[in-house]
Amino acid sequence: MEPLRTYTLGEMINATCNAFPHKPALSMVDEQPLTYADIRFHVQELIEFMQSEGIGKGDKVAILSQNMPQWGIAYLAITSMGAIVVPILTDFHNNEILQIIKHSGSKMVFVSGNMYDKIGYADFENRPMMVMIESFKPIKTEIPKDSLKDFIEEGKKSFNLLKTKAMQAIGLIKSEVGEDDIAAIIYTSGTTGNSKGVMLTHKNLVYDAYITITHIQRVDEHDRLISILPLSHTYECTIGFIIPMMTGACVYYLDKPPTAKVLVPAMQKIQPTMILSVPLVIEKIFKLQVHPQLTGNLVFRELYKLPPTRKLLHKVAGKKLMKTFGGKIHFFGIGGALLSAEVERFLLEAGFPYAIGYGLTETSPLIAGSSPAKVKFRATGITIPGIEVRIDNPDRKTGEGEIQVRGATVMKGYYRDKERTEQALTPDGWFKTGDLGILKKNNYLYIKGRIKNVIVGPSGENIYPEEIEAVINEQECVLESMVYESQGKIVARVFLNYEFLERTMGMDKMSNSVVEKEIKSLLDSIRSTVNRNVSAFSAVHKMIEQKEPFEKTPTQKIKRFLYQD
Repeated sequence: MEPLRTYTLGEMINATCNAFPHKPALSMVDEQPLTYADIRFHVQELIEFMQSEGIGKGDKVAILSQNMPQWGIAYLAITSMGAIVVPILTDFHNNEILQIIKHSGSKMVFVSGNMYDKIGYADFENRPMMVMIESFKPIKTEIPKDSLKDFIEEGKKSFNLLKTKAMQAIGLIKSEVGEDDIAAIIYTSGTTGNSKGVMLTHKNLVYDAYITITHIQRVDEHDRLISILPLSHTYECTIGFIIPMMTGACVYYLDKPPTAKVLVPAMQKIQPTMILSVPLVIEKIFKLQVHPQLTGNLVFRELYKLPPTRKLLHKVAGKKLMKTFGGKIHFFGIGGALLSAEVERFLLEAGFPYAIGYGLTETSPLIAGSSPAKVKFRATGITIPGIEVRIDNPDRKTGEGEIQVRGATVMKGYYRDKERTEQALTPDGWFKTGDLGILKKNNYLYIKGRIKNVIVGPSGENIYPEEIEAVINEQECVLESMVYESQGKIVARVFLNYEFLERTMGMDKMSNSVVEKEIKSLLDSIRSTVNRNVSAFSAVHKMIEQKEPFEKTPTQKIKRFLYQD
């Protein structure tokens, strides 16, 4: 694609609409896609509506909605007119959502019918104007709860009627938006529980997308994506929305959570060429579906232990997985957290077109990544050209140090939070990621873990919980785990795979007292196995069964602060 004259979202979407007016752009899986000409029509209509309601450049406008084409239209309209979008994660608690609307000073909120209950009946000091995102119609009075379902359905019908009126040619969106103007304030939901409003400029977002497709992975108008991650998160928004909108690709959304029952038929129908995921999704597929088939009987289990036959079995399983995903995938992106070594080995040996990426909301997000052809086992990819990446104060022996980033993709700061901004950015503009890493040959970046998670051993050794968790999670009976320090000892919380335990041990047929004894014995056995495979100073002192799945961030990282003593 041709370089943009200016790195703004309005300039970007205009260029794409000019190049591909009749190409499909956004759609629900079972609906007729909106074309880029349709998108431009709706964006212009929405801009005119917001202007008529007093929204101007620099005003904050929030979006509280699950993924749908209207989410993207609202995002593009808000940013193209010079207002600032405030995407809100739907998983946030009601109190957090209300606080974000208040803290950001949002004058308007695009809210979906499914989310209206979270804010529609709240007692605001200064109530923002609410607009139903399904129809782009203002909600002038509080909707009675017993009428909400009808209101949503009426909104969907209204938008479908509006589709038929979309003009095939319309003038360019006129705005006076600069590259350094703030485009979005994104409130993060981190593993530490401290939500911050990250200010990202137009250039931060558009430049990150541009250098990703020019140096990491080519995307064009023939690509089809199925979106399974929340658009309110920068990972999905930049890589899974802005990049397709920049290149003329088409994005499809699901109307239900992406369970296997929903996702598999959708992939068969759409035959996506690209999918963005987080480790937990592919790890669950491997642990619950692929691995049991590879080790389903004694003969297979023994063969699986031998590298040559394991690789052969992985090849066969990889072909089946490709068919499950629709057969056309050329890029399966994984980011947001550390991928299990066992699962990565399977993907690599299976020849599945996966690629790892690394970034943060504060860096728009991508810092390092690769195409499937350039994947290196356990690396998180190559640092992307156009930005500077350094390892600050590296250890002389290991080369480990904090990953720091400087360049056009780094945020302006945290909204209305000067103290945190000064803590995160050095005086000369380096952003402190808080992640420990190693930079190796050809700029391949390797992540060791979060600095805040590192446990210092009795003799000053650095103990990385993520590395111990990776060993624990390789056990067939474990779905996920969390390692932390308690009273000077290393403790692991473990969420067990009861489907596996019922299949192999008949645990569902045991009494509660017997199950309790078996679980205790199993945890002792896991602890012994893990301790044989980690350094002596990293040995786990105690294992606790985690009865329920861990509560997670939108990118499926465990919210550690909820479980530590």
